[in-house]
Amino acid sequence: MHYMQRLAGQMRSAIEKYNMIESGDSIMVGVSGGKDSVALLTGLSSLRSYYPKPFSLKAVTMDPCFEGEEADYSPISQLCERLEVPYYVERVPLGQLLFGEEKQQNPCSLCARIRRGVLHNASLAAGCNKIALGHHFDDAVETFFLNLLNGGRIGCFSPVTFLDRKKITLIRPLIFVEERDVSAAVRQESLPIVKSRCPVDGCTARQDIKLLIRSLEKDYKHLRTKVLGAMQRSGLDGW
Repeated sequence: MHYMQRLAGQMRSAIEKYNMIESGDSIMVGVSGGKDSVALLTGLSSLRSYYPKPFSLKAVTMDPCFEGEEADYSPISQLCERLEVPYYVERVPLGQLLFGEEKQQNPCSLCARIRRGVLHNASLAAGCNKIALGHHFDDAVETFFLNLLNGGRIGCFSPVTFLDRKKITLIRPLIFVEERDVSAAVRQESLPIVKSRCPVDGCTARQDIKLLIRSLEKDYKHLRTKVLGAMQRSGLDGW
């Protein structure tokens, strides 16, 4: 099986179902260096060559400079060069702010807010009208459970979100792609990964929810598919 072709096909299905891309769009891909974002970038680059609505791509990485050092994103830069995608790196010294002497009580939340701001501003500065994010099928289901169990509310991010204040649209083309298929595509294509140096990487509430869902699926088969289907049928948050 050619996993990247499968991934690109699932991306196209999501793009067409939710009208994510229109002719002439300039799309900034948020690239963290992890498997999801490099798969998204590569899949969109492939789609760009044959999708009936022409669009252009750019990519940006926000380096949080953990441990006071700039990370090496040269593997991502080389991938972008091969894909003919302009690439930008925005460096913000978040390490000291989040994990310095005055440690933040909720560093993940603050980090996410700052990352979003940097991504939005970099996209506008580059003349992009849309931002592509690497959230996939499993992320959507995990977010649903996070909101329900930790926040006491029914909700999830939308496949397409228009930010009125910034006048920019967020799209999530991987929304139909399972995490295991993302991993398989990245391995098969030997795509470069830049591992996160975040001190709490892998020790978050999201990781706990991932393990909970895995446990629940032993008794409730196809739980993730049922949750996503329920969100679509209810029209939850733009689904």
